[in-house]
Amino acid sequence: MKLDILAIGAHPDDVELGCGGSIAKEIALGKKVGIIDLTRGELGTRGSAEIRDVESSNAAKILGVAVRENLAFRDGFFLNDEAHQLEVIKMIRKYQPEIVLCNAVDDRHIDHPKGSKLVSDACFLSGLIKIETSVAGISQKAWRPKQVYHYIQWKNIEPDFVVDVSGYIHTKLEAVKAYSSQFYDPKSKEPSSPITSKNFLDSIVYRAQDLGRLIGVEHAEGFVSERYVAVKSFDKLF
Repeated sequence: MKLDILAIGAHPDDVELGCGGSIAKEIALGKKVGIIDLTRGELGTRGSAEIRDVESSNAAKILGVAVRENLAFRDGFFLNDEAHQLEVIKMIRKYQPEIVLCNAVDDRHIDHPKGSKLVSDACFLSGLIKIETSVAGISQKAWRPKQVYHYIQWKNIEPDFVVDVSGYIHTKLEAVKAYSSQFYDPKSKEPSSPITSKNFLDSIVYRAQDLGRLIGVEHAEGFVSERYVAVKSFDKLF
């Protein structure tokens, strides 16, 4: 299955939090989008890997993605090495995306920048014909995405560009709330963490509102690009 966009996150819920609105919008525009989770989030303060498996499946249905897979790397301990790069390369070659969305280049959680660099490196290596990979005994062809963009996570990193997601923030929020074990729940008896506060849940909307304010729309999501952002003409900007 060829995808237009492949969104990759170190943990289930990374993609929803970072670019859920953009994904929902692109799907509504007819794009085929998939999600790859690098880990099952087994070190999360609340819930369990099994619970997050169910939650991520529910979130995928809410967003309407064509496919979602989990590579089951070790949460907190996966590496940006050859073995892990090859597994990501297999996914890139399997789905042949034009665009890859991945973790923040710098962030509070160590898996986020680590996952960011791992995916970025794999996207480059995936285009090298002398790297041989196969899935289910079938050899894969080299494939390099045209663009790699990094969504914003905990830290307020300055974006290179923002996407107008007005009209899709509610879909994003619904997908995030599918991870009911992870976020704000005043009835929960489990330990608290920085992401279980009401302020964090509220920040999903107020960050999107602030980015939207800066470009004159209701809601927006920001991204960092590895290459110059090019436009065909001045009137293509707004």
